[in-house]
Amino acid sequence: MKLWTLATFCAASLLILSGCGGTSPKPADEIKIDKTLPVVKLTEKGTFVDMNAVAFEWSAIEDERVKGIYIYKQVMSEEASDLSHYKTIDNRFTTHYLDTEIKPDTGYTYTFKTFSEEAESQMSEAKAINSLPVLQSVVWIQSIQNMPRTAKIIWRPHSNQKVKSYIVERRTLEEEKWSKIATVDGRLNAEFIDFDLKDDYVYKYRVRVLTYDGITSNPSEIVQVVTKALPITIKHIVATTDLPRKIEINWEKSTTEDFARYHLYRSESSDGTYELIAKLYNPTFTDVVEEDGKEYYYRVSAIEKNGLESIHDKISIQGLTLIKPEAPSLVEAKVIDNKIEIKWSNKDTRVKKYTVIKKAKTGWFDAKDEEFVDISGKKFVDAEIGPNITYYYQVFAIDEFGIKSEPSIEVEIKTPNSVTDNTKKEESQVPSDKAQKKEVEVIVPTQDFN
Repeated sequence: MKLWTLATFCAASLLILSGCGGTSPKPADEIKIDKTLPVVKLTEKGTFVDMNAVAFEWSAIEDERVKGIYIYKQVMSEEASDLSHYKTIDNRFTTHYLDTEIKPDTGYTYTFKTFSEEAESQMSEAKAINSLPVLQSVVWIQSIQNMPRTAKIIWRPHSNQKVKSYIVERRTLEEEKWSKIATVDGRLNAEFIDFDLKDDYVYKYRVRVLTYDGITSNPSEIVQVVTKALPITIKHIVATTDLPRKIEINWEKSTTEDFARYHLYRSESSDGTYELIAKLYNPTFTDVVEEDGKEYYYRVSAIEKNGLESIHDKISIQGLTLIKPEAPSLVEAKVIDNKIEIKWSNKDTRVKKYTVIKKAKTGWFDAKDEEFVDISGKKFVDAEIGPNITYYYQVFAIDEFGIKSEPSIEVEIKTPNSVTDNTKKEESQVPSDKAQKKEVEVIVPTQDFN
């Protein structure tokens, strides 16, 4: 007789057993032995053993009295059971049986009896078997180190053709239990890449193989991965506070091995939202700001070639453009000898010159503005005035960079009718400390000139 493979046994046994309807007979409580009934004899190679199944083949039963076969089974484990009735085959023509209730690497004993309507045969010779042990996992496995937030595991494909897929398990040093994180289908597949990991962190991996019939192997050797550390945090960041309409930021050069570039961030407050304003290759940057006294906060990070970015949210450096000069403080405003004389004080040593803005209101809708620049002293004499006209003056301080201060308070002076009309003359303003005083109407809303 041609022997069947275990796979053929599975198919044939399922077809035969699935066709059996109703309740199968069981051995009687009071057993009657008929020595004339045939005894089941396994064929020469009639036992097939796997990890989770065992199959038997016996010689055909020709005796027409036989109605079927009783199968007895005993588990030879630490918790050994007695040999007892296990299954009934209620068809004498069946010559194969497949048992799938098998644990890997476990011993079992089987015996068989034929039965008729009135009696049972003698017990067959006992057949002891041991199921195959669980498959060993892959015999070679290796990890790839120092990858950015990623781990790569490679192994040699399993040689057993029954392998369907690989189960990848992982745990950290803080975890006690292994977690299944992926299944890699296909026996010839030989790698797994784990993403979204922590930086500079230790992970452990192992692999099991899964067979087509659902058996999971023992775990492989454990391999360890340490993910790549973040670039070194940028240190010694400094920002200027005294440059006109710009802020220079400098920092210590990065010593990160795979350094690629710097990222510079800026915010209007130390704990505000920081915006990326520059990607740089040198440790310096000039931020041009078209405002005087403008305050910004800066953060700098290092980026390595894989895109990892250093920690940069712990250090914020304040930068400031040069503030405006101190505004002049008016101390005197008067009309004297047909001229208006304005005096002010200013203690800011940055100031190099002054500018005076003059406004003249001659009617409800008639006004004139003039600007007088490059005044080196702290006095302004305006000779181009006329009678019964309201004049308004403001003074600005100018530093060496041309930065203009906030204006002084606005002084308002109304000339009397007795003032000679000099508005049509081409006399320029002349500072004078010797002019005589003359009673005039002077209106200064908020400034005390004493």
